Amino acid sequence: MRWAERGEQAARRSVTYWCANGHMTEPAFAAEITPPATWDCPRCGLPAGQDEQAPPERPRAEPYKTHLAYVKERRSDEDGEAILAEALARLRQRRA
Repeated sequence: MRWAERGEQAARRSVTYWCANGHMTEPAFAAEITPPATWDCPRCGLPAGQDEQAPPERPRAEPYKTHLAYVKERRSDEDGEAILAEALARLRQRRA
């Protein structure tokens, strides 16, 4: 279809967003919706906000954690030893 054959376009409005690196992006949204507070900068990927003087802060980079690190956050060494003893007892019962 050609543009002329498609009919009327929905009303749109552009919203300006600024990232911490000073990049500006201007996505268009339907006029009747409330635009999001932040938008990902297409140039650097940082979050961008609508206030040029106070853009959102850079996200904090969390270090990679292994599964064991997450388990150790939730369980104490004593809990781990108790769970291991229980599992070993079940295995020994199966053999007997």
